[in-house]
Order: sequence, then structure tokens, then C-alpha cells
Amino acid sequence: QVQLVESGGGLVQPGGSLRLSCAASGLTLDYYAIGWFRQAPGKERERVSCISMSDGSTNYADSVKGRFTIARDNAKNTVYLQMNSLKPEDTAVYYCAADEVGLCGIMDYWGKGTLVTVSS
Repeated sequence: QVQLVESGGGLVQPGGSLRLSCAASGLTLDYYAIGWFRQAPGKERERVSCISMSDGSTNYADSVKGRFTIARDNAKNTVYLQMNSLKPEDTAVYYCAADEVGLCGIMDYWGKGTLVTVSS
């Protein structure tokens, strides 16, 4: 069974930092593009960041560029999202997802999400 499990969410003050983890089982993340998505209250799910398989390139939504960093640890079969300078607008459920094509396109597998709340 393919499983992606997010962790690391919680309550943080504006300007603070969190590191989210996405641990995979049933697949090897080396062979997939991995994306982080989020869904804020009352809003559609949006892509935050993605790391491709082919060349390891990364991309970020304009709203998080310069603040968030995606990274892969193949030995741990885990992908991270380092979030710095957090804003209340970053409050959302964050999901990791895997694209077997490897190009940060349509995602084939999804985690259940972890809640990030940015509030003073």
C-alpha cells in the first residue's frame, strides 16, 4: 500500500518557522516528483512547491518564494518543506503528493495533510 504521511504542523506565531515532513512507504520517492500543496479555510487547494525527479529542479508559488524551501532526503525516503517567516495567510492544511511521471504534473498519491496555524 502506498502511503504518504505528513507531520510537523502546529501553531506558530507570525514570523516563526516550521519544518514539515512527508514520509513515504510503498514507493521510493527517488522515482517521483514530490509536491507540497495547501488548502486554506474557504479556499481551493493550491500548489506551494514541487521538486522534480528528472533534474531535481524546484519551483515555488509566488506567495512563498524566498520563504519556503523544499528538499528531499532519499536515504530517509522523506521530503521536507522548510517554512520561514510565516504569515497568517499561510494558515492551511498542508499536503504532500507524488507524481509518478516525475514532472510535477498530475499527482497520483496524496497524504492526509497536517494543519499549520499561524496566529499570534
